[in-house]
Amino acid sequence: MGLYLNPGKVGFEKILSADIYVDKTMLISELNKFIDKGNQYICVSRPRRFGKTIAANMLCAYYSKGCDSRDIFKDLKISKADNYEKYLNKLNFIKIDVAGEYQTAKDKDKMLDKLTKRVKKEFVSQFVDVDFSDCESIADCMLEVYVATGETFVIILDEYDSLVRMEIPKHLFDDYLMFLNGLFKNDTLRPAISLAYITGILPVVRDKVQSKLNNFEEYTILDSKELSEFVGFTDEEVAILCEKYQINHTECKNWYQGYKLDGFDVYNPESVVKCIKDRRFAGHWNKTSSYSVIVDRLKKNFEGMRDDVIRMVSGENIKVDVGLYLNTMTDFVTKDDAFTYLIHLGYLAYDFENQTCRIPNKEVRQEWFRAISVMKDYKVTDQIVKDSENLLEQALQLNGEEVAKALNRSHIHVASHRNYNNEQALASAVYLAFIDALNYYTVVKETSAGNGIADLIYTPLHAGGKYPPMIIELKSNKTASRAVSQIKNKEYFHAFDFYCGRILFVGINYDEKKKHTCEIVECEK
Repeated sequence: MGLYLNPGKVGFEKILSADIYVDKTMLISELNKFIDKGNQYICVSRPRRFGKTIAANMLCAYYSKGCDSRDIFKDLKISKADNYEKYLNKLNFIKIDVAGEYQTAKDKDKMLDKLTKRVKKEFVSQFVDVDFSDCESIADCMLEVYVATGETFVIILDEYDSLVRMEIPKHLFDDYLMFLNGLFKNDTLRPAISLAYITGILPVVRDKVQSKLNNFEEYTILDSKELSEFVGFTDEEVAILCEKYQINHTECKNWYQGYKLDGFDVYNPESVVKCIKDRRFAGHWNKTSSYSVIVDRLKKNFEGMRDDVIRMVSGENIKVDVGLYLNTMTDFVTKDDAFTYLIHLGYLAYDFENQTCRIPNKEVRQEWFRAISVMKDYKVTDQIVKDSENLLEQALQLNGEEVAKALNRSHIHVASHRNYNNEQALASAVYLAFIDALNYYTVVKETSAGNGIADLIYTPLHAGGKYPPMIIELKSNKTASRAVSQIKNKEYFHAFDFYCGRILFVGINYDEKKKHTCEIVECEK
């Protein structure tokens, strides 16, 4: 057993000993389908804190010949899979933490040489009957073992893209590229590799040089295909955790969900775990990252970017072309490149079917608020956000006049260069003006209620508290009273048949002079 070559199961054992563990071992069953099939090169990218290293340690414990892991897998889901026994501790395994190697290297220029020497030393120790004297690389060592014994390898590079994201000197980057090509684009070595699994935040870089690594099948936060349920915690898994630990599932969803992959509603797993341990909902994003990542991208101020950011902060989805970005830290040419980068980092969620992106949840929204608060170009947006707390209080006091004044400003701000006379723009203006309400409500736009479609439904996270349900109807060149009458006549309040207490009917109208009126009526159920 070594540190790199055929390591043991200790890493995964520590994970299993944690107070909270969600069984993701069926990922193994999916990966077993790739072994020795000709498409055994897999790149799995996902945001920070989404369990990449946990998965790597799990795969190490399962495949590595350096341990016997039957005892730790016997009660997990994988033990019931048809292909469970086939590769359990039967393959040579190489695991390299690229970020860790770089961060701990005293001489960064010699990092790859020293890494190669350490791995070769373990080859010599474990394969005493194989001659490694002519081997100059890890690939050479693997090939010698394969030729001499017929044994193959699973190789995992964790945080493989860290040297791309760190923007290291070009000569070291070129050395790293040669290192990767030597492992994964060597046709002679290919039969010796049963599975190559590289994981990081960014997919494989797609410039003219690194496209040589195009033999990797990519499973990304944009599209994880059959691996989607293993990217983060699914809604089903979180519901079970919330019930077990007596955590409000709806509020947990509001804080940490928002990523959708191939039909799965995906949560940030680390944040869910911390929420359960701390017994409170809070943002954990800034513990491992910073809103400055957003600021750095917004400073580029690409054409149309500011309008799209305001729309997303206002609750809209915006179109994005994710096919342009080259997955580097330097090739940002359009707003689509910047947004795609932020999707990979988890600051935006991507809808594959509609090719749109949005801010996924409350936790991440806090980081966007912090970002725009330090930027001059978003001064008005920031002020609207800060004023929203007081505006919600005014609405609860049935002060329609103050709500109308706030909408005079937010509507024209959200509409900007778009058509002002657009109901979607007004809905976004309301959403932005009441953005603080997301601390207490879930919001659904254009939903079936009673005998029609209600424009906006605000459902309180906690029934019976200070915040009553709100039904908002929007009108143009009519009256706020008519909007309230529509709520009553079409019985939109049936959306809250389960609710007992007061409900607010909010009618909002704007006219051709860009003036708003608002009427708020309280109803008891």
